[in-house]
Amino acid sequence: MMQKETDVAVIGGGPAGLAAAIEANKGGCSVTIIERDDGLGGILQQCIHPGFGLHEFKEELAGPEYAQRYIDMLGETKVDVMLGTMVLDMTPKKEILAINEQGVVKVQAKAIVLAMGCRERTRGAIKIPGYRPTGVYTAGTAQRFVNIEGFMPGTRYVILGSGDIGMIMARRLTWEGAKVEAVVEIMSYPSGLIRNKVQCLDDFGIPLYLSHTVVRVHGKDRVTGITIARVDENWKMVPGTEIFFSCDTLLLSVGLIPENEVSRKAGIRLARTNGPEVNQFLQTNVEGVFACGNVLQVHDLVDNVAIEAKRAGAMAAMYATGIRLPSINSPDAVPLVAGRGIGYVLPIKVNTGVDLALASRIGPVNVSLRVKRPVDDVYVRVKNGAKEVYKKFFKHLRPSEMVIFELSAAALNAIDKAQPIEAYLEPKPAKELSEAKVA
Repeated sequence: MMQKETDVAVIGGGPAGLAAAIEANKGGCSVTIIERDDGLGGILQQCIHPGFGLHEFKEELAGPEYAQRYIDMLGETKVDVMLGTMVLDMTPKKEILAINEQGVVKVQAKAIVLAMGCRERTRGAIKIPGYRPTGVYTAGTAQRFVNIEGFMPGTRYVILGSGDIGMIMARRLTWEGAKVEAVVEIMSYPSGLIRNKVQCLDDFGIPLYLSHTVVRVHGKDRVTGITIARVDENWKMVPGTEIFFSCDTLLLSVGLIPENEVSRKAGIRLARTNGPEVNQFLQTNVEGVFACGNVLQVHDLVDNVAIEAKRAGAMAAMYATGIRLPSINSPDAVPLVAGRGIGYVLPIKVNTGVDLALASRIGPVNVSLRVKRPVDDVYVRVKNGAKEVYKKFFKHLRPSEMVIFELSAAALNAIDKAQPIEAYLEPKPAKELSEAKVA
């Protein structure tokens, strides 16, 4: 068994892992990236469409270009990279057991950053009736086939789910000469970004069926067709609304699941996002283990992944160099809960009474949340008992778009520890709306 010691181990070499590793190295730490693929960059390497980097690099890049920026920055450091290495286990003592073509590897770290990303839900997770013919793929698998392997998995498609990957693939397949019969979404609104609906579906005349789902896959050896139907508010099929499409391929874009099997083995508690519970330092309930990127919460923009990962890398470096950050298990950790209209909010807990010198070094607390359903003309409010901590008006909010804001150290030090911090939506009063229209 090979053994290795490092200050900070980063599990995952995608955009989150790269950003975290570079930042941890800036903190004066030896850093090791453990990546199961044969190259760095993660899912970005197959995302050849533009739209990345507008916040981080102030220019529009394709996915591989964005990844290469970070790979180039990594090349200027002494970060050690272990490619083709699969992590099998992790302990609360920050021991990592992995395997690669050289054999079993044991990595002992002082701090760990979890940056494993997420995976797609498959047909088994959504229980579509019918046979199990070939021609059913996740949208991400089809994206890899087309953009990296140079292989078209079919000629006529139905796409279930209006997630971003699904809508982007609808456009990509159309460019390659395929026919996309329909994109089908069980919700009453698109589950991906509105810009992708406009640019990938509307601009190419691809129909989007909202409040519909696939009720049958036809074909025994190969998909020969798909039947969809309208669903009611309880997602039950409405009889008599069936529509049949002749096609040879069904793509699934029905949600993402954070890769947290290894996290569970280490005793890390998971939140509503299926990612780890963390405090404002992105530290899990296992001290010295931090989480960022899509393994923590599924992000809307890769720039937000990088920003979050930099913070995780900086926190891990501080921990590895002997600075003990407040624990999520501490009695002064106040719950931050999702109230009316909010799907989830992170961090799960906020540590109060942080030393001023440490607080100034760390900076304000970044809070992120998503709404449960599309809403217009609302305030996002955050209260601690009767005390208001944050308030901002939004004209439009969508579940596909993450809301991110900051809470100052001064605001946190004034928190009443006996009261939870609650984030919730409040409709803008009718009087304010009428006044705005007049103005």
